Amino acid sequence: MKPAKRLFDLAAATLGIILLLPLFLLLALLIKLDDWGPVFFRQERVGYRGKPFRIWKFRSMVVNAPKLGGVLTVGRDPRITRVGYWLRKFKLDELPQLFNVFLGEMSFVGPRPEVAKYVALYTPDQRRVLELVPGITDLASIKYRNESEVLAKSPDPERTYIEEVMPEKIRINLEYACQASIGSDLMVILQTLVRLWR
Repeated sequence: MKPAKRLFDLAAATLGIILLLPLFLLLALLIKLDDWGPVFFRQERVGYRGKPFRIWKFRSMVVNAPKLGGVLTVGRDPRITRVGYWLRKFKLDELPQLFNVFLGEMSFVGPRPEVAKYVALYTPDQRRVLELVPGITDLASIKYRNESEVLAKSPDPERTYIEEVMPEKIRINLEYACQASIGSDLMVILQTLVRLWR
């Protein structure tokens, strides 16, 4: 990661954690009151140069969700809790990833980190995306902001994800990486916030 990008990530993540601490505490309380389960959900993802790390999220599904269904979330997945629905709707479940950014495991802007199951299916050309530091948001996330609804329309959601959605996300990220800068990253963050506001 370029020094300027890392410096921006570290400063912004630190500020974000401090300013959002009251919101973190409120969301933690709501999650806890909903079903008394854990506040956070941690899942292993594949990061920079294939190194695994554990991503932080506010838990938005029932405690035993992994045993009740697959990795993908499709449509109004019944595993999503009442509080989890609103966390996902406004992407609040992703806020704890500020800690991943602070630790250097992620950046604000970069390809969304994938689970090992799908990374194993990458072609040699697609594996180039692993040379990029994963991020909280990217242009692919903006394009596929309603991914679960898109997959819900498919007779075979996982196949659609593997053969259509995943390759397009990788293409977008590799193309973006060729001209990425602090300025373009800020524009992606702004576009993400505008999409959420709308």
